[in-house]
Amino acid sequence: MIAAATAVALAASALLPSAAEAASAPAAAPAKACATKWKAKQRVAVRRPGPNDGPVATMRSPIHHHLRKGQVVRSCVVAVARTVSGPAYRACGGEGHVWRIVPGGQVPQSCLKRL
Repeated sequence: MIAAATAVALAASALLPSAAEAASAPAAAPAKACATKWKAKQRVAVRRPGPNDGPVATMRSPIHHHLRKGQVVRSCVVAVARTVSGPAYRACGGEGHVWRIVPGGQVPQSCLKRL
């Protein structure tokens, strides 16, 4: 019984760094802020998914607000709409499945240009 407890203590000490090792280890780097900027190609609606839409907006989702032509927004995350047939949206002269998540909702990626 004592031998088992000693073995567990030795195994735990081998896995965990000592106080001196922990102090000398570099601190974890802080998470980088989102720096990817996108510019609206034209006036476009920012949509929020409706109660029956799931996590990704559709072209029928309620409009939260609009982006003006040339307005710059930050977006580092996308939502991908899975459809059985055809594209999820046709907007701004393009079609696709990828929605950029911007402040206030989601915008079709074809309506944005990366800066």
